[in-house]
Amino acid sequence: MGQDIVVLGVFVADTSYRADRAPRMGETIMGNSFALGPGGKGSNQAVAAARVGGKVHFITRLGRDPFADMALSTWERAGVIPEITQHDDSYTGAAYIFVEEATGDNAIIVCPGVASTISTGDIDTHGDLIADASVFMTQLEQPMAAAHHGLDLARKGGAVTILNPAPAADLPDGMLALCDYVTPNESEAEGLTGIAVTSVAEATQAAEALLAKGVGAAIITLGENGALFHDGTNPVHVPAFNAGPVVETTGAGDAFNGGFAAGLARGMAPLEAVRFGSATAAISVTRPGTAPSMPDLGEVEALLQAQ
Repeated sequence: MGQDIVVLGVFVADTSYRADRAPRMGETIMGNSFALGPGGKGSNQAVAAARVGGKVHFITRLGRDPFADMALSTWERAGVIPEITQHDDSYTGAAYIFVEEATGDNAIIVCPGVASTISTGDIDTHGDLIADASVFMTQLEQPMAAAHHGLDLARKGGAVTILNPAPAADLPDGMLALCDYVTPNESEAEGLTGIAVTSVAEATQAAEALLAKGVGAAIITLGENGALFHDGTNPVHVPAFNAGPVVETTGAGDAFNGGFAAGLARGMAPLEAVRFGSATAAISVTRPGTAPSMPDLGEVEALLQAQ
């Protein structure tokens, strides 16, 4: 087994609109700013992991269009190794992101385009790469069957498996049992367990429910309240780092997951990797955008040393 990180997921172009509030149905309002940039949970996580020193391969499908060009240039700058196919019969994905000006909170619609056709065959094509990886990570923006098959191949090959169950969805039987780590946020944890997560105590209860479903360890991200790590022994609350004023929370979960995966691939103990991921996320929210907000290794190490 090597030290490579393999990420399965989706690239989308983020179209980001900032305004004082979201429009009501049938209403038009004036916005404050617009930005176009690279996004998609899997791509963001791959970029985050590569920026902090991971050797990262990203499996996905792209169209042949300007958004695909954006993806390829984004990965080249970050050092992500693309394991992709390009297709003429569909489009590269896009996302609508509304950002509330006062808080930086967001609401998102994702259209994954040709990445919505990623199949188990795509996974088999990269079976050796997945089996030889140190860490395999996926989410739920591409088809469920592909994510499930990727986790299965990674587990059989001996890779550490991470599922970021986002966006929230019903999972097939046995899928959680393939996960060494599952990393939901509060709402995703509630969707998986039925337990509303509004506190660290409730996060602990949700983590225990996930452990009962066969997960190796549960990490519930809690936004400004940090993260809850539970591996079946003593749950640990990791407070959030303060890296400066929050500009935008979009992509914070992706920054955490990328940093966490990179930490594990570097040989960190799980709790140390959680702290590494938390520091990565803390820096990312001080900047606008998703992939462009991901910090480099020196920045993360400096924040960890400072706090």
